[in-house]
Amino acid sequence: MSLSSDVIEILKGKTLSTAESCTGGGVGAALTAVPGSSAVYKGGVISYTNEVKKEILCVPEEWLEKYGAVSPWVAMEMASGVRGLLHTDVAVSVTGLAGPGGDEFGHPVGTVYIAYEDRQSNGVHHYCFEGDREAVRSQTVEAALKLILLYNS
Repeated sequence: MSLSSDVIEILKGKTLSTAESCTGGGVGAALTAVPGSSAVYKGGVISYTNEVKKEILCVPEEWLEKYGAVSPWVAMEMASGVRGLLHTDVAVSVTGLAGPGGDEFGHPVGTVYIAYEDRQSNGVHHYCFEGDREAVRSQTVEAALKLILLYNS
């Protein structure tokens, strides 16, 4: 079985949503590649800009200004925002830098934060991936799926 299949299987009876920045919908694409995934995966928000993070996912503008989009605070708020918006049991969010350059806060390419939230628990994990843009995005999708499994095993 694939990671995506494992996620769909372990979350049977629950619903899942995603908020994605640097992956541009890659987590959602991986999940929807699994037949029957609509029983679990309800949808996601691709929040590639700060405006979408703020207006749709309710990330406070002051956090975006103070910490930047690539931060644990923003990742957690993205997960919380999409879970509330889509009324799901579980949410995962990803925000990071896939390249080609870093950000104004000094984060290098490969810096990624992935957040998880459900009714009982939440957490943010920091990753430093290596490789080109596609490698960082691919590693981020894989890490997000593994994080869902970790919190639900």
